[in-house]
Amino acid sequence: MNWQTLFSNKRLGKEDKPGQDIFRNDYMRDYDRLIFSSQFRRLQNKTQVFPLPGAVFVHNRLTHSLEVASVGRSLGKAIGEKIVAKYDAGLSQEAKEFYKFELSAVVMTACIAHDIGNPPFGHSGEDAIRTYFKELDEDKRKLLEEGLTENQLNDFRSFEGNANAFRILTTIFNQSSLNLTYATLASIVKYPSDSTSGFRKGGLISTKKSGFFDSESDFFRRIATELGLNRLDDTAHIYARHPFVFLVEAADDICYRIIDLEDAHRLGILSTHEARQLLEPFFEKREGKPDITETVDNIEDDKQKLSFLRAMLIGQLTSKCTEVFFEHEEALLAGTLNKPLIDLLDEKTIGLIKKIDEISVKKIYNDKSVIEIEIAGYHVIGGLLKEFVSAVLSPETPKSKKLLKLIPKQFMIGKERSLYENLLAVVDFISGMTDLFAIDLYRKIMGIQIPQL
Repeated sequence: MNWQTLFSNKRLGKEDKPGQDIFRNDYMRDYDRLIFSSQFRRLQNKTQVFPLPGAVFVHNRLTHSLEVASVGRSLGKAIGEKIVAKYDAGLSQEAKEFYKFELSAVVMTACIAHDIGNPPFGHSGEDAIRTYFKELDEDKRKLLEEGLTENQLNDFRSFEGNANAFRILTTIFNQSSLNLTYATLASIVKYPSDSTSGFRKGGLISTKKSGFFDSESDFFRRIATELGLNRLDDTAHIYARHPFVFLVEAADDICYRIIDLEDAHRLGILSTHEARQLLEPFFEKREGKPDITETVDNIEDDKQKLSFLRAMLIGQLTSKCTEVFFEHEEALLAGTLNKPLIDLLDEKTIGLIKKIDEISVKKIYNDKSVIEIEIAGYHVIGGLLKEFVSAVLSPETPKSKKLLKLIPKQFMIGKERSLYENLLAVVDFISGMTDLFAIDLYRKIMGIQIPQL
C-alpha cells in the first residue's frame, strides 16, 4: 500500500459522477450526509454504557460518536500534514491537497459512523442477535442451514456491529443510499474480513471480528481494489486494514475509556479521589510548570476537575498516537501491524491505561444498572427476533401476516426475495431501532402493554 493510492473521492454507486459542490470537498459532503441521516440521528437514543435517560446526563451513542469525531479530526489533521512534510516530492498535487486539507474530514466522518451499526442496548444487543441464531430450535436451524450458504449463516451467528455499519452505509433503503466516497467507507471497516474468516483467534487484527456481510462483500472488494489494499489470503475474503482505520480506532480507544470514567464519576460510581488517582499519573511534572495535582486542587467543582483532566489527557494521548503512527508506518503500509495504536504507546502509559481498564471492568461495566440494561437487551432483542424471524419463515399464518405488516416497506420483505435477504431485512429493522422503540414494540407485540386506541 502507498499514500499515493490510499484515497479516492469516487462514490459507491455513482463512480462515474464526480462531485460538483464548489463550497465543500467530497469528504465534507460525506460528513454532512451522515450528520443529517436518520441512521445517525437514532444514535441519540442508543445506550453507550449507562441506561438512558436518567436524572444525571451521561453519554449516549450519538454524543460519544461526536466526541470521537473531534479527536479523529485532530489525528487526521496531524497525520496528514506530517505525510505531506515527509513525502513532499513524491506526492502528486492531488495527494498533497488530500493529506493536508481533506484527510481530517475522512477520519472525522468515519468516526461519527463507527457505531452506526450497533443494535439497541450496546454490545449485549450484538450478543443477543448472535445467541438467537446460534440457539434456534431444530426446525428453524434446518431451514436456515438448507437455505443459506456458510457465509450467509455466519453473518447471523457471528453478527457484528462493524459489518452492520458497512451494510447501512452501502445498502439502498427506500430507493436511496448515502453514496459515500471510497476513502470514507474504507476507513470505517475495522476488521476487513467476512463472517466466516472473522472471529479467529491469532495474530491478524483483520480477522479479530468481521467487517462486512456476504451481501456487501463485492462492494468491499471493489473499494479494496481501487485503493490498493493488500489481500492477505488468496482463498478467503481477508484484507489488510486501511491505515486510516487505525486513526478511527485510536480516537475511539482514547474517548471511551476516559468518557466512561467521567460518566461513572457523575453517577457516583467512582469518587473524585478514585478518578483523580487514575488520571493524574499520566502527567509528569515539568520544570517551570505547576504540578497537575496542584492545578486540579485549585478547581473548586469536582465535575470541573474531571473535565479538566479529561481534556488534558485526550490531548496528550492524541499527540502520542500521532507519533506512534509514524514509528510503525512501514508495518502499516505493509498490512502487518496487528495492534491498535494505543497498545503501542510507551510502557508507562500502557500500564496506566490497563489500570483504567481494570477499574472499568470491576466497577463500571459490572455496575448493577449496566448489567440490568444488558439483561433487558437479551430479552427484548431475542424476543423481537423470535417473533419476526418466525413470521418470515412461516409468512402465511394469520399472526405472521400481521407481524410482517409492522415492518416498514423500506426493508422490502417479500416472497420474491431470498431467505437470506428476508432475514437480513429483519435484522436491519431490529438493529436500527432505538432502545426505547425496541422496548415499546416488544411490550406491545408480547401483550405486556396494550396500545391505546
